Parts: sequence; structure tokens; C-alpha cells
Amino acid sequence: MSKSSFKDIINSQTPVIIDFYADWCGPCKAFAPILSQLKKEMGDKARVLKIDVDKNQVLAQKLQVQSIPTVMIFQNGELKWRAMGVQTLHTLKQQLAQLQN
Repeated sequence: MSKSSFKDIINSQTPVIIDFYADWCGPCKAFAPILSQLKKEMGDKARVLKIDVDKNQVLAQKLQVQSIPTVMIFQNGELKWRAMGVQTLHTLKQQLAQLQN
């Protein structure tokens, strides 16, 4: 993923949830269905993006991703929230709801 496209993606009024993951990561696999459910429930109110840290090492380093999964929510180019580890659907929806006010 190029830097310009990443900037274009996060520079959106629509919140962008980014999941930094790796194919070999067990917790990442456990988190995938939660993200799928979130995407289904939120529809076009939020965008879900998965970024493989092994294929995007420069970006992961730039954003200081030190453990996976790491989830970040960006809106209008700003990091609004970040957390490490598997997050619940409730937590993610709560964070998104705060951005829609």
C-alpha cells in the first residue's frame, strides 16, 4: 500500500477502522469474524480495512504497531482511537458512535 493511498483512505469523513494483522496470528483470526459482523452492521457508516503487517512493514513501523492485532480508527486524517488485541463488537461500535456525534 502506498503512502498516498493510505493518506487518501484515512482522510475521510467516514470513519475508517484499520485492523493490522498477520496470517499466522491466532488472535487475528479470532478477530476477523468480529470485524466482518461490524462491517455488516455499520454498512456505509464506516469502512473496515485489513492491513497485513508482513506485507506493509514500513507503514506498520510508522504507526508503531508493536503487537497484533492492533486496531485503529481514523476520521478526517486523524487517529481517533487505537487498541491492541482482540476488541469486542460492542467496544468497536461504541467508539464509532462517539465519532458520529
